[in-house]
Formats: sequence, structure tokens, C-alpha cells
Amino acid sequence: MPKPYLDSSTIVKRYVVEPGTRIVDEIFDRAEAGELHIIFSLWNVGEVIGVLDERVRRGWISEGDFNLALRKFAGELTNLLRLGFLEIVPTSTSVLIDGWRLIVNLHIYEADALQISTCTHSGCDSLLTGDRRLVAAARKMQVRAHDVVREEGQIKELIRS
Repeated sequence: MPKPYLDSSTIVKRYVVEPGTRIVDEIFDRAEAGELHIIFSLWNVGEVIGVLDERVRRGWISEGDFNLALRKFAGELTNLLRLGFLEIVPTSTSVLIDGWRLIVNLHIYEADALQISTCTHSGCDSLLTGDRRLVAAARKMQVRAHDVVREEGQIKELIRS
């Protein structure tokens, strides 16, 4: 069963329609059907809430859309956890220490380092993101990474295998 790691930019696409939403919807639908096991960091939960909050503050989504997105996010997490097709990985000391090494070696943002480190520590078969720089950094570390906006075909192959 495929085990993709989803970063925050990917998760947000499930709750706000933007480029990449279609493939992210398929990922979540397949997880709900028991066809794949999705993984992300506990860090991502807070980051997704923060991104949605920022979009409200900037006027990009309405307060009603924000509340709906939060309810849908919480409901989906609860359901997928109950079904056993979602794993939320805690931010452990070893993940953070590996992330610090990535910051120094790859000169990347701490949150991106955390994504790569959590992906490798959790045994995922791929990292899915909407961030091209994160894809490039992950690939430098020999992590199979895909851009959900630009690589929909490759991701479909991955999640259907």
C-alpha cells in the first residue's frame, strides 16, 4: 500500500481550491477507501490552521469558508485516524536533530527540513508538496518527492500502485 507523506502546502489544497486540489482530493479519497496510508507531521496540523487563518486575515477566504475548512479538516483527520489510514507523526528529538543537519547542509527553512526528516523517519515512500524548492531539497537527500501542482501524472502512478 502506498505511503505518501503530505506537507502542509499539500494538505491545504484539500480545503482550499487552488492548483493541485484535484490530485490531493484523489489522495484523500483513496485513503478513505483504504487504498493508501497518508502520513504527515503533528507540526503540519498547526501549520495548516495557521495558513487558513492567514488567508482569512488577508481577505482571500471568508470567515465562513475558514470555519468550514477547519470543520472539514478536523472531521477528516478524525475519520482517517479511526480508519487507520492516516498517521500523524510527533515531532521527536531525533527528527528535529536530523532536520538541523538538513538546514546546515541544504540551506533550507526549518519547516522544510522538518518535512524531509519526518518523511524519512516515518518510512514513507514519497514526499508530496506544492513547493518546488522542497522537492529539490528532498531529491538531493535521495527522497522521492513530487510537486502536486506540476507532477500530477507521476503522483497518480504512485498512489495507484
